[in-house]
Parts: sequence; C-alpha cells; structure tokens
Amino acid sequence: MGRRILVVEDDDGIAVPLLRTLDREGYVVERVADGGSALERAGDDVDLVVLDLGLPDMDGLDVCRRLREQDFAGGIVILTARDGELDRVVGLDVGADDYIAKPFALAELLARLRALLRRSGTSVPAAPVETGHPDAASAAPAPTLVVDVAARRVLVGTREIALSTKEFDLLAQLDATRGAVVTRERLMDQVWDENWFGSTKTLDVTVARLRQKLEESGADVRITTLRGVGFRLDEGADA
Repeated sequence: MGRRILVVEDDDGIAVPLLRTLDREGYVVERVADGGSALERAGDDVDLVVLDLGLPDMDGLDVCRRLREQDFAGGIVILTARDGELDRVVGLDVGADDYIAKPFALAELLARLRALLRRSGTSVPAAPVETGHPDAASAAPAPTLVVDVAARRVLVGTREIALSTKEFDLLAQLDATRGAVVTRERLMDQVWDENWFGSTKTLDVTVARLRQKLEESGADVRITTLRGVGFRLDEGADA
C-alpha cells in the first residue's frame, strides 16, 4: 500500500487538483478542511501532513504545534499564501519540515514530498562489501556525524540530513558537549528561550524526531535520555 498523506486544506480549488495528483502518483490520500479534524485524524497510519495555515477554525501554526505535542512523528509540509521570512521561520520552529508558498507548481510540491518521505522512510540496506570475509560488511563502522554550526549543516558520512531549525539547534547543543549530560533546563533556555512559557513536552517531541532521523541515517551516535535530568549524545549507534 502507498504512503498515506493527509491534506488539510479548506479551499476546494487547491485541494481537489492536489488530491487528484497525489492519488495518481500512488499515494493513499485523505482530506480534511479544518484544524480540529486534522488533530483527530493524524495518527500512526499517516506518513505526512500537507497543512494549510489559513484554516477556518484555527491557525495552521497552532495545528502544527499541537500535532508535535501529541507526538505525531510524520512529516509536516506547510502550504500557505504567507511567504514572509518570519512566517517560514515560525513554521519551522513549531515543528514543520518544509514550507511551500502559494501559488506553487505541483511538480515542485511532489518533489519535496518525495524527498521528505524518503528521509522519513526505511533506509535501503547497503550492498555487502566484496571482501574475502563474510562478516566484513557487518563489521564496517557507522558513518561519522559532523555538525557544522557555521554552515548549519549536518553530515552523516558524505550525506547531509535535513533538520528543522529546532532539531538542528538541539543537536548542536548536545554535540558541543558530546558524552556529557545537558539538562532539560539548559536545552529549553538555549534552544527555545529562557522566557518560554509553553509545555516542556515540546523538548521531548523534538528529541524524538531528532533521534529517529539520526537512527535512520545510520550515524555513529545515539541520544540517551536521563529521565528527569536531561539528554546526552553518546558515541555508538547501538542503543
């Protein structure tokens, strides 16, 4: 069965051709027209949400934030007429993975959805290494994680992995003191804001998404949770 996409869009002029195109591409598509329905429908069987910001019952940014707070781990692509830089930054900060401004080309949207689904999908096993030793492939070291703060890039071996703004900032904090515990309070102050009044569950949701992306990339690190204290970035991919 194809990957499941939930389209949250109240404008028939946009939703109908988009649904038709996604269906033709082989996706299992469902549409809802308001934020409340999106929060009820998005669950473990939904791989990706295409989310409009101008919904009739609530702002799409609130929908995005609440989806992450209720542990939705799939991709979120914001689709909106708001194309200012501040809107894009806010959208990514509340948990979106990508941001596409209206009007948009369907071909570009499809390409971005495919890329996001590839990043969130199951990794393809690497071809075995041709050596004289049957265990050589399994003994190969995991690719090294490199966090380039100046360029805001994360490389696993030679491959770059895409992170949201908060995911990158969180990883940078953990990587700066790799092997040492970073408290929850420090992460909230450094990654969000010392005056943040929202739920600290936002931190747990972001860690869960980051941990999943690191695991899927095959990186040589893992995020260890110290319950009630904080998190630590450890060497070694095995939990």
